[in-house]
Amino acid sequence: MVNLGLLFGTKSVKSPSINFRIPYYTQWGQSLLVCGSEPVLGSWNVKKGFLLRPVHEGDQLIWCGNIAVSSGFSCEYNYYVVDDERNVLRWEMGKKRKVLLPEGIKDGEVVQLHDLWQTGSDALPFRSAFKNVIFRQSWSLNIERPEGLIQNKLDREDSILVHFKICCPNIEEDTSVYLIGSTSKLGQWKIEDGLKLSYAGESIWETDCVMQRGDFPFKYKYCKYGKTGNIHLETGPQRELSVDSSNNQPRYIFLSDGMMREMPWRGAGVAVPIFSIRTEADIGVGEFLDLKLLVDWSVQSGFHLVQLLPINDTSVHKMWWDSYPYSSLSVFALHPLYLRLQALSQNMPEDIKKEIEKAKLQLDLKDVDYEATLAAKLSIAKKIFDREKDLILKSSSFQKFLSENEGWLKPYAAFCFLRDFFETSDHSQWGRFSHYSKDKLEKLVSEKSSHYDIICFNYYVQYHLHLQLSEAAEYARKKGVILKGDLPIGVDRNSVDTWVYPNLFRMNTSTGAPPDYFDKNGQNWGFPTYNWEEMSKDNYGWWRARLSQMAKYFTAYRIDHILGFFRIWELPEHAMTGLLGKFRPSIPLSQEELEREGIWDFDRLTRPYVKQEFLQEKFGSSWTYIAANFLQEFHKGRYEFTEECNTEKKIAAKLKSCADKSILLESEDRIRLDLFNLLKNIVLIRDPEDARKFYPRFNLEDTSSFMDLDDHSKNVLKRLYYDYYFHRQDKLWRQNALKTLPALLNSSDMMACGEDLGLIPSCVHPVMQELGLIGLRIQRMPSEPGLEFGVPSQYNYMTVCAPSCHDCSTLRAWWEEDEDRRRRFFENVVGCDALPPSKCVPEVAHFIIRQHVESPSMWAIFPLQDLLALKEEYTARPAAEETINDPTNPKHYWRFRVHVTLESLLKDKELKATIKDLVRGSGRSHPQVDEATTAITSDRQQIANVLQKNPTEKPLNGVPQKETVAVS
Repeated sequence: MVNLGLLFGTKSVKSPSINFRIPYYTQWGQSLLVCGSEPVLGSWNVKKGFLLRPVHEGDQLIWCGNIAVSSGFSCEYNYYVVDDERNVLRWEMGKKRKVLLPEGIKDGEVVQLHDLWQTGSDALPFRSAFKNVIFRQSWSLNIERPEGLIQNKLDREDSILVHFKICCPNIEEDTSVYLIGSTSKLGQWKIEDGLKLSYAGESIWETDCVMQRGDFPFKYKYCKYGKTGNIHLETGPQRELSVDSSNNQPRYIFLSDGMMREMPWRGAGVAVPIFSIRTEADIGVGEFLDLKLLVDWSVQSGFHLVQLLPINDTSVHKMWWDSYPYSSLSVFALHPLYLRLQALSQNMPEDIKKEIEKAKLQLDLKDVDYEATLAAKLSIAKKIFDREKDLILKSSSFQKFLSENEGWLKPYAAFCFLRDFFETSDHSQWGRFSHYSKDKLEKLVSEKSSHYDIICFNYYVQYHLHLQLSEAAEYARKKGVILKGDLPIGVDRNSVDTWVYPNLFRMNTSTGAPPDYFDKNGQNWGFPTYNWEEMSKDNYGWWRARLSQMAKYFTAYRIDHILGFFRIWELPEHAMTGLLGKFRPSIPLSQEELEREGIWDFDRLTRPYVKQEFLQEKFGSSWTYIAANFLQEFHKGRYEFTEECNTEKKIAAKLKSCADKSILLESEDRIRLDLFNLLKNIVLIRDPEDARKFYPRFNLEDTSSFMDLDDHSKNVLKRLYYDYYFHRQDKLWRQNALKTLPALLNSSDMMACGEDLGLIPSCVHPVMQELGLIGLRIQRMPSEPGLEFGVPSQYNYMTVCAPSCHDCSTLRAWWEEDEDRRRRFFENVVGCDALPPSKCVPEVAHFIIRQHVESPSMWAIFPLQDLLALKEEYTARPAAEETINDPTNPKHYWRFRVHVTLESLLKDKELKATIKDLVRGSGRSHPQVDEATTAITSDRQQIANVLQKNPTEKPLNGVPQKETVAVS
């Protein structure tokens, strides 16, 4: 090869180089690479990134690599785990890394980057929940030096410049960050002789120090030093730095030491649906502005978080069915139900004031009257609108709101008009408006239209809802309280979103959940499933817009049914129950696969298995009538459903139309249930899109169809069933979640929690951990096999723990439901052999709540009903009435209202003190307020008082007695 340096009479130049170094354990077939903004690192094309090589150092696997760069080189970069074909398997969370070569670096010198993999949990302090609320500062830190700036110079041949960088997002006023260590340059562990770090912005603290080779290896730690002399040394083992003894030693070492290691931050919160709140100002239902009182109560009770159910408009049917908050009419519009009428105008006429007061009195009921409350609010709001519309609609504030939100607001207003005009939300019944187009929309919302006032009224209501919720949200932020919203997994099939974006939904299907703790027959929510392939074409723009909208009000959110982002339980549109579903996506059983295993009679396995004896057993003397009206005999003693009765919806319709109902000795509901069970008596579900693909019916072993098979078929199908539900799909579901979930997480800076209850595939928790998603733990629904009751002291840090949630009975109701279970809990968890009280007395509630606040979980969040159980005077209402939702009933009326006002709760110093003592005693963070608190007796003594005898000597440590657990 020609030496171009000699050819042109110049010396060959050896460029400076960057040496990457990061500890990371991979699995077989996985590698690490660096990808960044410059061509040498692939220009953000992972396929062209720089592949690292693994080196074992002691018990660590270090990935290393060296690249030549030019002087003054700078770029952004991140690390990726890839397979042999450079397909991305996972990537770092958090911000992009930066590297800037220091000035004066000489040719041939090496800059070594010591990095740590950035996990999803590392990024949490930079989410708005912490950055703008919990760690929000009333004072500002001045940047003392730009990030990456090197202040020291290398003046000796054996010198090495070490640049230290640490992230410390939670720091108090007049506090500094220091570096101390084993070498004299780092003060030999004396704070007064250590190195003070400079603030570089975005919670980053830096310093650099010139070391000599003889100083290595050395150990060190970071610490915070306050103006009062308080020293907070980071937890965990000492950090250590050594250098390679080879000739190619680095002259510069950049240490990115990740997060300062401190005791994990833990907080507590209260959960209550907005409709359940009761105040002296509301009209029949909780309102957005009531959140300010709830925030005040939360602060005084030691809570950093308020959690709500979905707050979007659900007015699909214009009746009480719309009380279901997870069936959105629009994923962007707020619910008019939560409007505070008194805040609509500063010049309210007396007649309207009187009407408001009258409505307050009439609607001040035990439960929410959904229809009457919504009708009253809209009627009064319309009267105020008619008086002041010109003033409001021309205001700069309203015009700004309209211009920023017209993308969803105009279709929403048009939809509401068409819904009322056609008296249905089923847009397939809207004639020429059935199919949405921008041209049709512009005509519908045109100022020239005769119905323009109706359109503007919808704008007006949404504008004021936005103002009121924004006011409450800002109030919460200033008080140090996170407002946590809820992201429903579905939308109503007759919604604005399915009208405007029909290509994003699979309208011939329905979503639900397989049998689980909530319902042994599965659930059918009725929402259409998503067309993820179509959604991916614009990088999930519809989802990103949803999250951006939520982030206007919330600093955290709960992802409803997070399993749906891995796979969804998909049912045919004609299904009414939730059992005969399949997972989408999933890898089905092929006909060839089944035939190889000796399974061939597919009609027998996929059609309802109905024998005469089944009919006689279920319907008694009425069996002949049932057989004649719903079935036909196709073989002696064997029946099949007729064409007009071969789906659940057809059976339900047929039952309603039966002329001679007097012959049906049993109730219509009972007969429908029995017929549904016969229809579901199958072993395999044939794919409606490919007749050669099959899915095992959930719990197929429970069917008489399965029981009547030969032993070989049973064994084969059991094995294939287990593989389908627990093994075959893991890689596919993991890949699916890693496509969809990051689009959500990256579209806002809200803290995200995932509702991961139910049948949990093994891939779910590793993915959630990777992405920094906080899971949910409910004590009565343990995720660990073989446990009846969860053990809060053993929960993972990245979790929310709670004794109950809106989808199950409250703590009091659960305690009263089952005497035997109550005894087992008292013996195994409380550690008491005595007979437990039949009611969930305050002492029992206190013990269970204390278990949860003392858990390692990042968050302990309690339904308000469970907190009220701490005081006897709030337990007079029957416990069963406090349940918010019954998942087994698809037409459940969501109407629970707390029976005490927030104003009364704010005056109750005893309850606030009890709760705050629990929070503070557990070591959890709590807002600082000047509230006197009252000491409380121990749980052991309280329970002893209830039992009027001494309990056993077993410790009340909140875990089964065979367990020994240390809680940090």
